[in-house]
Amino acid sequence: MNYRLFIVVLLLIASCSKPDRKEPDAPVTDFFVHGADLSAFPQIDSVHPIFYNASGQKEDFLSILKNSGVNTVRLRLWNHPATRHSSLDEVKMFSAKLRAMGFKLWIDLHYSDTWADPGQQEPPVAWQGISFEALNDSVYSFTRKVTSEIEPDFIQIGNEINPGFLIPDGSISNEMQFLMLLSSGVKAVRDFSDSTKIIIHYAGITGTDWFFSKVSTIDYDIIGISYYPVWHGHDLSGLADTLTYLGNTFQKKVLIAETAYPFTLAWNDQTHNLVGLDSQLILPEYPATPKGQKDFMAALKTIMEANEQGIGFCYWGGELIAFKGPQATDGSSWENQALFDFNNLALPVLEVFK
Repeated sequence: MNYRLFIVVLLLIASCSKPDRKEPDAPVTDFFVHGADLSAFPQIDSVHPIFYNASGQKEDFLSILKNSGVNTVRLRLWNHPATRHSSLDEVKMFSAKLRAMGFKLWIDLHYSDTWADPGQQEPPVAWQGISFEALNDSVYSFTRKVTSEIEPDFIQIGNEINPGFLIPDGSISNEMQFLMLLSSGVKAVRDFSDSTKIIIHYAGITGTDWFFSKVSTIDYDIIGISYYPVWHGHDLSGLADTLTYLGNTFQKKVLIAETAYPFTLAWNDQTHNLVGLDSQLILPEYPATPKGQKDFMAALKTIMEANEQGIGFCYWGGELIAFKGPQATDGSSWENQALFDFNNLALPVLEVFK
């Protein structure tokens, strides 16, 4: 990086830090998030499945969630996906429906045309091969566009950005460029909205201290953590300790941005399920049963309520029933972790959202 760019980076980071933006002890939000990521629902809804509430009565899917206490819906947004699903147009349309029903909106920017996670952070095709300055401008412009057109209550600058995002330019190993891109996304939100809360999202609990120390100069509001026992370990006390440490050390609100747990190890289509073994569970406390699923989520809610900086949780994939039918090999890999059973009946876990 040349000297001029280095100076620009420092100035931009400093401008985004804004330590006097609000009083240090002013609450980011007094709202406790009972969230659900429903990113796949527009696709699932296109085949018109019938859902049933806990009483066994037919009811609209979103109404069941709303009446069960879900108050926030998280939606991923891809730049130019291969289909319309998770596109800006679809997310805008779905967001309008959700807002009309009284849900708060949480937008998850992947800054990619497809999945972004610790294993892949591929830039959108339209942003590949451009200069770093042009990439930085693109992050700002795209983020500003999304914020202004959807006006979300919460927004993530990247999804599970453990290794960075927009790699290779935004690799965390290229720290100054990583921070500059992250700062541009933050600045785009702040320039439009004083109310939208900014989340920085990390997957797992190992390495969190190192990562959030790296982003300590960024002007964000909430630390978001993914926690899946299958990938991030079976130690709930370690999860609680980590969240307490992060909130107190970095003086940020904390939430569990993604989690899920199975109600069975069986399957309802021919698509391989990501969780299907006892070794992937927390046993004997939380077996793969409807009660085990509910108890697991109740334990996470208790952890968040006991944390002075805790502001909630978000369940991932609750809508991912086997919507393509029982013979589908490209259907749902998550139907045994949904919020509805194999007959599309609301599961007891939804009681935790009340």
